[in-house]
Amino acid sequence: MDDERTTSGRARRRAKPLDRIRLEELAVSYVARFSTSAGKLRTYLQRKLRERGFTEGEEPDLDGLVRKFVARGYVDDEAYGRAKAGDLAARGYGARRVEQALRAAGIEEDLRQALEPGEGQRRRAALVLARKRRFGPYARAAEGDAEAQRKLHEKRLAAMVRAGHDFEIARRVIEARDVEELEEWVAEAAEGYD
Repeated sequence: MDDERTTSGRARRRAKPLDRIRLEELAVSYVARFSTSAGKLRTYLQRKLRERGFTEGEEPDLDGLVRKFVARGYVDDEAYGRAKAGDLAARGYGARRVEQALRAAGIEEDLRQALEPGEGQRRRAALVLARKRRFGPYARAAEGDAEAQRKLHEKRLAAMVRAGHDFEIARRVIEARDVEELEEWVAEAAEGYD
């Protein structure tokens, strides 16, 4: 039978297998709802084929369908990559996390390199994270003995490195004496001299 049992014991109808028309409709629906990359669209369509199957004999040409959507302008890896990189940097994530997110989205290596943040953007993102998480000069006065302060310093460094920042940038932010020093450091990179 076409029914499956849900966790509540009710019968649920199994979705019908896809045909070429329904597969393209799913793709249109997906790109209409989400800003996406060609790689993410392909992954979505592969998942739908795995879940529902395909009515016609041979597997559909997913690469051809994705290329068609790229040619029509429905999918633009560069625009998606720019938006994703900008969003992550604005939220305080470092260059390594940006690169990982773009790779996971299926963005090509050369485009990932072109979208790699510059030194000024890296510093600005680190400053955003420090402000948001209250690290460095944004932190409240440290309490406790020297050992407790050292452990807190290490935890903050580790958090910045996990967020994708280079160790040197993280250390510079955490060890900054005041906000003005950090802002000058960021402005210095934005002006082009380091």
